[in-house]
Amino acid sequence: MEVMPIIESLFRWIHVIAGVLWIGLLYFFNWVNANVMPKLDAETKKKLVPELMPRALYWFRWGAAFTWVTGVLLLLMLFYFRSKLALADPADPDAGFGIGSLLMIALVFAAPFIYDPLAKTALKDPQTAFGAGVVVSTVVLFLFQYVGGFGFRGYSIHLGAMFGTIMAFNVWFRIWPSQREIITATKNGTAPDPAVVALAGLRSKHNTYMSVPLLFMMMGQHALWASNPLTLGVIVLVGWAMVYHIYDRATKVQGF
Repeated sequence: MEVMPIIESLFRWIHVIAGVLWIGLLYFFNWVNANVMPKLDAETKKKLVPELMPRALYWFRWGAAFTWVTGVLLLLMLFYFRSKLALADPADPDAGFGIGSLLMIALVFAAPFIYDPLAKTALKDPQTAFGAGVVVSTVVLFLFQYVGGFGFRGYSIHLGAMFGTIMAFNVWFRIWPSQREIITATKNGTAPDPAVVALAGLRSKHNTYMSVPLLFMMMGQHALWASNPLTLGVIVLVGWAMVYHIYDRATKVQGF
């Protein structure tokens, strides 16, 4: 019995479980919790937030960590350890690793450090972030294809990996530290720093937008009808339009 297929299956299993945990809580925070908390009085928040949020954020951040780690391990196993041709364009049988491929792989892991300063300046405006994100995603897909020499499976999953890496960075280095400050202030009966609240909210919203196209990149590896960078760029746009609509709908859902 071969060991690697067993390990691969286990990693996939953990990856999906952790992803459901992480993204499920992300949607809860953005589409449910964000519309309930403003309706609570200060005394209720003082009792509820220190009990609810640390528990929810514990599963949230560790779900993100396990999703990202198992995703990177699966990426290595399926596209690098197994065969370099898994990355390549089938129409180019001589394709393989080169400087372009290495640059594109480096881009995936450098993405948070490019995104982070932009998110503090140009991308603070949601409409700017929305438009720029679609354009950048499409350009990156073309770079993966024409600079990196990746085929459809290669460039789609690497865009997903790039989104996932940025999202995991946001969780651990922007959302969680901000939420600790917010929870502590609420527990002490003081108003949280508005700048910290805005930072946590913005990065959580960015993650919500990125999560929908990310899920397509994960699940759509055999969607050959989408095997074109422009088509995948449109899918990113459609995914973000879906998120925009759900945000709008979430504000109208009422309790009893």
